[in-house]
This record gives sequence, C-alpha cells and structure tokens, in this order.
Amino acid sequence: MFDDRSAYPHPDEFKVVRPEYSDPEDEGDDVIAIIEIAPFKVHGYSATRPGARRAALYEAAKQYKGYHPSHRIESPFPDEFTDAEGQTWKRVAATQRDKLGDYTFTDADGEEDSADLEQMLLWDVRPEPVYDDEE
Repeated sequence: MFDDRSAYPHPDEFKVVRPEYSDPEDEGDDVIAIIEIAPFKVHGYSATRPGARRAALYEAAKQYKGYHPSHRIESPFPDEFTDAEGQTWKRVAATQRDKLGDYTFTDADGEEDSADLEQMLLWDVRPEPVYDDEE
C-alpha cells in the first residue's frame, strides 16, 4: 500500500489560506501572492491579485509533485475556452507541449502563438464565465 503522507501539505490545503499580497509599486508591475503553511511558503506572480493567488496555488501543486511524483497536476484552465477579451485558447496535445507550450491562441496580428501555464497565469488569463441561461 502506498503511503501518500508527507510533511508537505496537500495543494488543496493552500486554497483555504488567505494570501498576503505585495504592493505592485514595490515589485514592478506584478502582484505577488504569498501563501504560507509553516514552514512551507509559495509565491505566485500575476497582473492582478486573483491571478497571483491562482499562480501561487499552481506553484503549491508543483512543489507537492516534487514530494509525490505520482501526483497529477491539473491545468487551472479548461481544454478550450474563450477569455474576457474574446481570445480563444486551445490546449496543446500532451506530446507537443514540450515544443509548443500548453495552449495555443491567435495573436493580434492573426498569427498562431502559444503560451505555457506560467505565462498564462502571469498574464491573468481567465475563461469568460458561462451562465446557465446563455447555453
């Protein structure tokens, strides 16, 4: 039987801790969210506070995987979605992610481009909410 316990907290435990935020004026343009479960601390960087929190939670999952290699890190984004600016994002096939990044999109010049999860979190990409009455 595999014992999944370790000193490092499960990533879900970080979700219930209120982050501390840096002042963007002190750190350049990025907001930094710091979530601490002593003695462990994760940092997330993004354009906004909610984005920084999501980035910190993603970092917690990556660190947990270091302690538990079999842990599967879920993407914080759906496989395909449209963001608030109307940009469509599509998840890249797992076999192509090392080469292309995690998601593709069409840039402002009409060229297809790609980004990895860390870039998307830094940019604070968010799926446009879909309401039940819109479907």
